[in-house]
Amino acid sequence: MNALQLAETLAACHDLEASQLLWLLEHRDPDVSEYLRKEAQAAAQARYGNKVFIRGLIEFTNYCKNDCYYCGIRKSNRQAQRYRLDREDILACCDLGYDLGFRTFVLQGGENPWFTDQRLTEIVRAIKEAHPDCALTLSVGERSRESYRRLKEAGADRYLLRHETATDSHYQKLHPPELQLSHRMECLSNLKELGYQVGAGFMVGSPYQTLEDLVRDLRFLKEFKPHMVGIGPFLSQHDTPFRDFPNGSGELTLFLLSVIRLLLPETLLPATTALGTLLPNGREAGILHGANVVMPNLSPEEARGKYLLYDNKLSTGAEAAESLELLRENLRKIGYEIPVARGDSLIAPDR
Repeated sequence: MNALQLAETLAACHDLEASQLLWLLEHRDPDVSEYLRKEAQAAAQARYGNKVFIRGLIEFTNYCKNDCYYCGIRKSNRQAQRYRLDREDILACCDLGYDLGFRTFVLQGGENPWFTDQRLTEIVRAIKEAHPDCALTLSVGERSRESYRRLKEAGADRYLLRHETATDSHYQKLHPPELQLSHRMECLSNLKELGYQVGAGFMVGSPYQTLEDLVRDLRFLKEFKPHMVGIGPFLSQHDTPFRDFPNGSGELTLFLLSVIRLLLPETLLPATTALGTLLPNGREAGILHGANVVMPNLSPEEARGKYLLYDNKLSTGAEAAESLELLRENLRKIGYEIPVARGDSLIAPDR
């Protein structure tokens, strides 16, 4: 079976075995990529129409207790200008976003122990009281099951926690010894069991990554069935141990977006800021490869320049929430529209 035949099987059956996925990745070419792109775009449109859902990203703290080797806000980076937003700052971001047309907010931050369960649940409740018709997504890393339960009861709807890699030996090369893949996977399982809409994902082209690692990522996603999948190219940051590693491939990231859309046709699939940073018009290219979510930045301007996970991170132009009309126009040119909607996944939360 050649790569095009495998691509046709994936489009028809929404599944491939690990060996078939590896062959597809190893033997991809422009014809196969374009076939998958068209099929992925059609699959997304069949389920979500020509709608691209927006999420207002609020990067509320760049303090982090972890020391992940790839991340610009790792605790050992003494060059990072640390900050945290208080409840009033966060609510002001949400108020601005609501007026702009956002109906989902994403609170993203490093694993900052200052944000205890009590402080974070108070913020969650305040946002939901102010905007009860909006969805609230958290992306604050590994916490206890009890912490996740409290946040869910306070009103959080969704949780983003990239698994980073489904290969244990690879995970150990990206993280210090105190961080374990088994615990990350336990957190993801807890979140799903508690009824969150859950997002997983990985970097494309991270140091030491192999195509076999990517196949394990794809098989994990197929079996776990997250409600959202966030992937983007690895981009180096100059104050990390991985500063000299090359950036990930935009071509491979777009290819994998199409593969993931066909493996999980109902999932929500963002065109990430990292992709937009790496490639000219990367966000639009992601949409044309099967993505259907973008996450403009609602953070205060003075914070955006400090949340530097990687070098040259975009936070202006169409990446900025206040430039939503520019984003609308860019998407309109490729045949898409932004609804004023929560944009829930078609995959129902596990109970």
